[in-house]
Amino acid sequence: MTTPLPTTGTAGTIINRTAAEVGIEPVTDPYSSQDPQFIQLRYLLDSVGEEMVTNFQWEALQQRHQVITQATDTGKYPLPEDFAYMMNQTGWEESENVPLFGPLSPQDWSYLRGRDLVSYTIYASFRLAQGEFWLFPQPPPDGLDVNFEYISKNWVRDADDANLRKDSVTKNGDIPLFHRGLMIRAVKVMYLEAKQLDSTKARDSLNQFFVFLTGQNQGAEVISAGRNRRGFPYLDTYANTPDTNYGAFNAR
Repeated sequence: MTTPLPTTGTAGTIINRTAAEVGIEPVTDPYSSQDPQFIQLRYLLDSVGEEMVTNFQWEALQQRHQVITQATDTGKYPLPEDFAYMMNQTGWEESENVPLFGPLSPQDWSYLRGRDLVSYTIYASFRLAQGEFWLFPQPPPDGLDVNFEYISKNWVRDADDANLRKDSVTKNGDIPLFHRGLMIRAVKVMYLEAKQLDSTKARDSLNQFFVFLTGQNQGAEVISAGRNRRGFPYLDTYANTPDTNYGAFNAR
């Protein structure tokens, strides 16, 4: 069995702690139990995991994908098997060090095709269509090095193979990649609501914990006096700094 990450826990532990909080006696192996209560909790855990994938771009689920084009390509490429959704503005064509334009809307795509702008297109563009990653121009030039980041739908680490990720829990020792406290709170809310019991306090606790975790899940930028790639340029070479002697002390 693999060792859980510091803030995670096994599926069995999460279900037993949830059970104890709603007044159910924990069992040795929730995934071998035929008790209807534990069968329901197992299904609820999977539902919670699937929901968490879409709720936030968790660092543990972030993946990178690369496509290197060849002259014989159609320009239509399969998405990664674990693809959930793309992280916006992460697409780059690295052979030319330029951003990847997109995702194009169906209207934009039709416009480019209709105007036959292939010979005038500087940047490669993309859209997601029919479960595939489409590049424009089609066919694409040979040797484009296209990269983007995405969120994986596989939120579970296998109990016996630390390198295996999957999108549902299948055994007691499997490890959801989310914080165990978050999972326990979320399963508890779903259980109470499934039983048509009052979940107000439990949901308040879940919401508060979710905000706390998402605020700390990834590091924040350090405010800089220089140009910030994504923020306001507090000091700009062309706008608000002199040609010479920047930083020098001028006595009056």
